[in-house]
Amino acid sequence: MISINITKKLRGHGGQLVLYVTKQFVPGSVTKIYGPSGAGKTTFLKIIAGLITPDEGCITVNGIAWADTNKRINLPAQKRRTGFVFQDYALFPNMTVKQHLQYATNDAKWIAELLMLGKLDNLSDQKPLYLSGGQQQRLAVLRALAIKPDILLMDEPFSALDNRTKTELIAELVEIFKQLNCTVFIVSHNRHELDAFAGEEICIGEE
Repeated sequence: MISINITKKLRGHGGQLVLYVTKQFVPGSVTKIYGPSGAGKTTFLKIIAGLITPDEGCITVNGIAWADTNKRINLPAQKRRTGFVFQDYALFPNMTVKQHLQYATNDAKWIAELLMLGKLDNLSDQKPLYLSGGQQQRLAVLRALAIKPDILLMDEPFSALDNRTKTELIAELVEIFKQLNCTVFIVSHNRHELDAFAGEEICIGEE
């Protein structure tokens, strides 16, 4: 079980906001996250990943404390085994498509499967500069999956994809998530694009 009970103060244009999430999540589940801009959706993902520290609260994953402000526990991001798809992709400009995946895993068979999944097998030697926005976004998703994460965090992962590519990739991801049995948190501004994922929805902030 994944237990999250955290509070984080946010700076917004309308003054200070407070991100507050208290909930338990079943391992292997998909959680779709919605809410208005500035409500803290991305911050919530980064807190889970260990990139941001909550002001108060705790995160426990399968009985292991990842964060506990009272006990001054804050497990480093490298030890949390999370895959993260950033909204701005965060790709390495000097690495080829294949090198991005090799940076995460030495499993050549898995890399080949991922390249086929993302339809980047014919672009494996290209660097991000020579990829379209949609191709860069697909690479970001593949890189996050490469480590076969226990928890996958996705921040607007399909925003640059056309409808056909988005539908095809989501269908493949549904099966991948089942195969890896990873727990998935997806932030999206579009409720309907995530309908193919079985799981619950949570809203951060009031709409």
